[in-house]
Amino acid sequence: MAHPDNGPEADPFAEPAGSLSDPSALLIGYLRTYRDALDRKLAGLSDDQLRTAVLPSGWTPIELLKHLAYMERRWFVWGFLGRDLHDPFGDRDPADRRRWAVAADDTVAALQAFLGEQAAATERVLSEHRLDEVAATTGRFPTDPPTLAWIGFHVLQEYARHVGHLDAVRELIDSRTGE
Repeated sequence: MAHPDNGPEADPFAEPAGSLSDPSALLIGYLRTYRDALDRKLAGLSDDQLRTAVLPSGWTPIELLKHLAYMERRWFVWGFLGRDLHDPFGDRDPADRRRWAVAADDTVAALQAFLGEQAAATERVLSEHRLDEVAATTGRFPTDPPTLAWIGFHVLQEYARHVGHLDAVRELIDSRTGE
């Protein structure tokens, strides 16, 4: 999912251009940066490594990928746009909705494609709406809906936090470090 607009192809750690001043473009660029980092952290892991928890909290790398895809969908499609989703919490264990879960037939490739669809939807929302617009009251927020800016920055901090967790997990798995 590496995106060429994030900087030179040779620089895997590229942030959005320092000359950007449009907050929507910055959000889009930084979300791309974190999604690209997510892909790099997952690359080369075996199916066993993807499905094995190494931290006491118990989540696995493939569960994190699925969580981020559903999280982004929840906030922008269900939350901001107010669209009805069959299962906005499809990343959760049906028996314990507090836990992330993946099916035995979930694959990284399929989940990355799903995340790519969510990323495209997010970029459309951020490109077509003003950041000071308030979320619909027909979806996630029946009362006291936040602004698109708040949602965007919430999602950005989720990526920063979780990709940072995955960085530590990858180091524990095979000593690989880096952005």
